[in-house]
Amino acid sequence: MRPDFIEYLRDKVLLGDGAIGTYLYAKGIELGRDTDRLNLSEPDLIYSIHEEYIRAGSQLIETNTFGANRFQLQSAGLAGRIREINLAGASIARRAAGNDIYVAGSIGPTGIDDLEREEQAAADIETSFREQIEALLEGGVDLLLFETFTSLEELLSAIKTARAITDVPIIAQMAYPAHGKTSRGVDALTCGLAAVEAGADVTGGNCGRGVSTLLTAIEHLSPLKERVPLSAFPNAGFPEIVGHRMVYPAQPAYMGQVLTEMIKLGVRLVGGCCGTTPTHIHEFQQLLRIKKRPLAKVAALEGDAGLTASKEKEKIGRGRLLRELSPDRLPIFVELDPPTHLDVSGVIKGAYSLKESGADVITLGENPLAVLRADNMALAHRIQEEVKIKTVIHLTGRDKNLLGLQAQIMGAHILGIQGILAVTGDPASSSDQPGVSGVFDVQSFGLIRTINLFNQGRNLAGRDMKENCDISIGGAFSYRPSRPENQIRRLERKAALGMSFVMTQPLFSAETVEKMIEQTAHLDLLLLPGIFPLISARNADFLHHEVPGITIPAETRKKLWRFDKVEDQRKAAMEITWNLISRIAPIVDGLYLISPLNKWKITSRLTKDIRQAGWGGSGRIKNFSTVENG
Repeated sequence: MRPDFIEYLRDKVLLGDGAIGTYLYAKGIELGRDTDRLNLSEPDLIYSIHEEYIRAGSQLIETNTFGANRFQLQSAGLAGRIREINLAGASIARRAAGNDIYVAGSIGPTGIDDLEREEQAAADIETSFREQIEALLEGGVDLLLFETFTSLEELLSAIKTARAITDVPIIAQMAYPAHGKTSRGVDALTCGLAAVEAGADVTGGNCGRGVSTLLTAIEHLSPLKERVPLSAFPNAGFPEIVGHRMVYPAQPAYMGQVLTEMIKLGVRLVGGCCGTTPTHIHEFQQLLRIKKRPLAKVAALEGDAGLTASKEKEKIGRGRLLRELSPDRLPIFVELDPPTHLDVSGVIKGAYSLKESGADVITLGENPLAVLRADNMALAHRIQEEVKIKTVIHLTGRDKNLLGLQAQIMGAHILGIQGILAVTGDPASSSDQPGVSGVFDVQSFGLIRTINLFNQGRNLAGRDMKENCDISIGGAFSYRPSRPENQIRRLERKAALGMSFVMTQPLFSAETVEKMIEQTAHLDLLLLPGIFPLISARNADFLHHEVPGITIPAETRKKLWRFDKVEDQRKAAMEITWNLISRIAPIVDGLYLISPLNKWKITSRLTKDIRQAGWGGSGRIKNFSTVENG
């Protein structure tokens, strides 16, 4: 299988395909003929075009469904075949892509002009998008690509319609014909920001008036690169009709050079629009030094080569950390951040306090937010030696290649560190250090599988390690109650690869925790909800609005703002946190307390109060603590 699409785009460039419509015309299809119907009448022709792009180096292909909506098909006399055409387009692309290539469901604008839009009911436009989206999803697309939109209002309608029915990634592209603006004069940054706020995971531009005009639009969009990856699918210049053919002048080498400039501005998904062909894609792949079809290599490391999930599961041990937890009390994991300097005395002092209060495990991040901090494995070893408390280190795919990651796993085993939380890592672009780049040989899936191989006594090359590691493997879980399906699927895959415990993003609602437990009950995992004690109303607003994956109920934020003084806000916040813990402690497998701004006195006090309340361990932890390592 392929790696997670958005995680892949965090630090790598992905190569899409080129045009379908103009390439069909170049192959002799009558100019102006509706090309979407060819999914039904000429499926082998469409399949062959997908194959050509894949051979040229495309890692993502688009379905031949750009105009397959009710308004466009009605004018072509095909209004009754909307589902059939879209389903066929998705199925053809899926068959050509196999397991290595992403399939994007292509969705274009409705084709309604401004005057008609005023007369057309908004519900009809939404229904049109819904019909197309549902058929494409049924056909097996991996993501949705909204492209060549000229109306921001219509694009937002499409995104919101999609977000109401699916959690797959969404790419939102508009046409910016001049000066980085749409034909209606709306700036690209305004459009991109609105698309992201509506639910798009990637935003960018396509079509327009060639490569240089799209470069201008990307310059306008570049401030968004810290939030989302950008995409660019330019035309091959202005077309000229020669005889019965449309000829596009921009040469592949020139286009590739301009795309290089776009990549520097934050573009991570590149391809071509009108006039581009497999020849262009092959040239892009060479000029941009994109390794041809690297996804198969990554997929093998992500755990899908060799063992089925069920066979892999048989080889998983819980690891020593989980086995040695007390079965009679609620496990408490507390996170401390390594310092940004060399004085670790404060963290050591905090670890002593947390142990005395009753914490079971100290967890230590690895350069969270890509900010330089002291090495977490060295600090974990000191804490275990001096404080005599278990530790979990976070290990990311960002900072080390596969050689370094395997050495780190071996080092953890040698130093007696019993738990590793395997995470992809925050983007390197957010680093406080100059010139930092991310490695990302593997994401979280590959890390989990790699650690599990070491638990079996083998490295990635299959060589005997002479000893088996006995590490409890953890993973992160960003639970979104409105759209949990995608994250739960990721959790299921991680469990199949060897993960045995989960630490979630901070949660602030007992109802959310209860719903999460219900929806993940089928997984044999130790689930630790993240508890973040708020320290002020401003802190709550910052987390809610600016930290991805964190949602703080409006009522909680309003309650804190009722107090003018920060100390009163903090008291109210502690009361809210304690009420949350009191509600969920009887039903959870354990708690993961996060020290706000490394203020360990707050989590130490909470830990002490939890121990005094006397909550016992769940049936799951009792079972885990008695199972021998497999």
